Amino acid sequence: MAAIINGKEIAANVKAEVRAEVEALKAKGANPGLAVVLVGNNPASRVYVSNKEKDCAEVGFASYEYALPEETTEEELLELVAKLNADPKINGILVQLPLPKQICEQTILHAISPSKDVDAFHPENVGRIMIGDYSFLPCTPAGVIEMLDAAGVDINGKHCVVIGRSNIVGKPMGMLLLHRNGTVTICHSRTKDLAEQTRQADILIAAVGKADFVTADMVKPGAVVIDVGMNRNAEGKLVGDVCYDEVEKVASAITPVPGGVGPMTRAILMRNTLTAAKMQNP
Repeated sequence: MAAIINGKEIAANVKAEVRAEVEALKAKGANPGLAVVLVGNNPASRVYVSNKEKDCAEVGFASYEYALPEETTEEELLELVAKLNADPKINGILVQLPLPKQICEQTILHAISPSKDVDAFHPENVGRIMIGDYSFLPCTPAGVIEMLDAAGVDINGKHCVVIGRSNIVGKPMGMLLLHRNGTVTICHSRTKDLAEQTRQADILIAAVGKADFVTADMVKPGAVVIDVGMNRNAEGKLVGDVCYDEVEKVASAITPVPGGVGPMTRAILMRNTLTAAKMQNP
């Protein structure tokens, strides 16, 4: 029976630390602020934005929401980003993805000032993560590292297998594990004999976006399994990439969905916004 790594509890601790530091900043006259930009009416994005606003209220940040219509042009969105870049009361800028098809995501992400890029998607911040000289870490991979630390999992020297190579999770996850002296294998849709690779993992991180993709026969007994996935199964139930009921019997520790990586991602966003506020208010 695997130990459950409770993301809600760990996230609450991170947010409590952020809140204490925000109070100290406010005492010095700084009032940290996060701008969240939502284009269109994607229901999942709307939920994410509402959650981020709740988190801001919880830690004491000022929260600024910019909800733009679906037909917003790239030029209009770039104008708003430029305005937020120049606004001293905005410390962090988050443009909720996905964006409507008429807007190039890369163009927008590159336009956000690296010092306000609390998602850590700007090429400058991505490059800094590569060389280990960073101010911000991408929220989900950093949340995973935080969970491993809180659960007492030593990454040093362990074989870490990441399933998924996205710019948002898979690639930066691999780098953060390397920075902690993990031996890292990144698997993806073209990996030959995927199960052969995953069975070698001491720490297995699934970020593939397919419901119940990782089954018990893909997991080494005693491995630590982190499930980044957030999917709806055929019955409409929220599930991860890992077949939880099966894998829980094999793993030594596992994250649930919901209540695992999701709350951590949001907590790290708050920490990144605090870091930005401290950098901008030395």
